[in-house]
Amino acid sequence: MAAGEQSLVALDYDKAYAHFEKAVKMQPDNATAWFGKAESALGMPKIEAENIAGFYRKAIELDPKNPQFKEAFASLLMDMGRFNEAEQQFNQAAEIDSENASYYWLGFAVEYATKAPMVMEQFLDDKTRDMIAMKSLSYALKAINLTREDAKRILS
Repeated sequence: MAAGEQSLVALDYDKAYAHFEKAVKMQPDNATAWFGKAESALGMPKIEAENIAGFYRKAIELDPKNPQFKEAFASLLMDMGRFNEAEQQFNQAAEIDSENASYYWLGFAVEYATKAPMVMEQFLDDKTRDMIAMKSLSYALKAINLTREDAKRILS
C-alpha cells in the first residue's frame, strides 16, 4: 500500500493503480486500499466513472464513518452530474465530521454552483439558474452559520 500511496503522490496513476489493485486482491476488506484504487483510477481516462464510483462505494461500505471517503465520492458524483447523491455524501461527511461540517457544506455549494450549470446546460433557463444559485447559496449560508434573514439584513 505504501508503494501505491507514493506512486499516487508522484502522480503516477497507472503504477499507483497497479499497487492498489494488488492490495485489494490481497486484502479485500481493506477500505484504504479500495480508496487508493479509486483515487488512482481518477487519473486514468480509460477507467469509467461508474467503475470508480464502485471503488469508492466499496471503501465506504468497509469504513462508513470516514468523511474523506464520502467527500471524495461526492466530488466524483458531482462530476457525473449526480447531484442529489453528491449532496447526500457531503451531508453525511458533515455529520460524521461535525467539527469541519462547514467545509463540506461550502464544498457542496461551490461545486454545485460550478458544475450543475454545465451538466444542465440544455435545460438552463432563468428558473433553473435561480434554483441552482438558491441551493448553492443555502449551503454557503449554512457553512457560515448565517440565516437567509440575517444575510438579507446584512446585505441591505
